[in-house]
Amino acid sequence: MKARKGRQEVIKELIRNGEIRTQGALVKILAEKGYSVTQATVSRDVTDLQLKKLPGGIYVLREDLHLMRMVSELVLEVLQAGNFVIIKSQGGSAPVVAAALDHAAIDGVYGSVSGDNTVLVVCDTDVTATSLREKIDSYLHLSIR
Repeated sequence: MKARKGRQEVIKELIRNGEIRTQGALVKILAEKGYSVTQATVSRDVTDLQLKKLPGGIYVLREDLHLMRMVSELVLEVLQAGNFVIIKSQGGSAPVVAAALDHAAIDGVYGSVSGDNTVLVVCDTDVTATSLREKIDSYLHLSIR
């Protein structure tokens, strides 16, 4: 059980930080990281983690998919000030965007505070904030159904 949990955490990290398109690619990368698994094992992990595929064929975490949708539909601009990320959204939508961000449970993101059209996100470091800003910025023009 412990090996599965650790492997699934590695898979989540790989999915969040890369562009994984196939289960075979996951098997190969996991092997490089010391996990000897079969495609059937990875298939069960994909089901357990509720991974989804974007129209372009890239795996994403279910909670990230919700955040991607909210950002692509509601966010207008993303800014950064040190370890803070400021998300400007359509009027009245900031609480929904903040909730999606909180639900994604991104490492190094302490939390968010929302107003009507602005979300303030507090990160542990400037590096985390930069990574988050870049991630949210990349979601701005996605077309997700």
